[in-house]
Amino acid sequence: MIIVMKRGATPLQIDRVIKHIEHAGMRCQVIDGTGWTALAALGDKGPANLDTLDGVDKVVPLGLPYQLAGAGPDRLPTTLQVRNLALGAGRIAVIAGPCSVESRQQILDIAHLVREAGATGLRGGAFKPRTSPYSFQGMGERGLELLAEARTQTGLAVVTEVMAPEQVAIVARYADVLQVGARNMRNYPLLVTAGESGLPILLKRGFSATMEEFLLAAEYILKTGNARVMLCERGIRTFEDHTRFTLALASVPYLHETTHLPVVVDPSHGTGKASLVAPMALAAVAAGADGLLVEVHADPAAALSDGFQALVPAGFRQMMADCRKVAAALGKTL
Repeated sequence: MIIVMKRGATPLQIDRVIKHIEHAGMRCQVIDGTGWTALAALGDKGPANLDTLDGVDKVVPLGLPYQLAGAGPDRLPTTLQVRNLALGAGRIAVIAGPCSVESRQQILDIAHLVREAGATGLRGGAFKPRTSPYSFQGMGERGLELLAEARTQTGLAVVTEVMAPEQVAIVARYADVLQVGARNMRNYPLLVTAGESGLPILLKRGFSATMEEFLLAAEYILKTGNARVMLCERGIRTFEDHTRFTLALASVPYLHETTHLPVVVDPSHGTGKASLVAPMALAAVAAGADGLLVEVHADPAAALSDGFQALVPAGFRQMMADCRKVAAALGKTL
């Protein structure tokens, strides 16, 4: 494993970590960089709790199966910018809009509303993966055309889902960011084809996926040469039934320790209840999220999909105001 010391770590702190490694029966090799120090712990099994020692920034296991997604002592966190949508380096992006594009007036009204509240990305599904084959499946290419029109009017970056490899070409003609949804996290041909498009990819965690499986899915995209990948925590399925899913916010700091990729949180799918979206969005910002993906609808009761988890305009504006305060307390901008 590699133990990356904090910048400015003292010789005494470094020496204590070395002794801790050697006491566990491992050899230690010091790696000095420009302004930083790392320690390579060589042996069969490393000592536990190294990340709790004074002066330690992070511990990076070696031999990870996700070679491109993994963090490293000389690998800086990835930052992304698409139009005005910027993530990382202290910038928190908000992508907001309806679950589905339902009509021209609906998507244009919501696009203007979320932009005025401070969002820089517009979400909206033109192709919708639904559990029931009888549910609204989206407007298809017409929905994509309306998203593009909303972008022209507002400058928002369009983030929309692609469900199959054969859809990538058509969606890529209209979108700024391709979203691969939770149900398709393991659709490996789709991951490869989406990666080959060259567009940024927002990859959602499957609702039964481990962190390793999630990062290996990202590896499929990165392996195509497309480094513009965002990881999205959207909740996992557990025994709990008081929320739609269980929003695993511990994944945010864990992913920042494990990977260099930016992390987005979707509190709408993560809770499935509009009343819980804003509190969990605040918690996500406090946990270190680089972005938020939030559903907003002018009339949730009339929404064709997932209205129960959509914020009304006033609620979204209040969420944005509150999240800015949390971001400012952390020295970030939203």
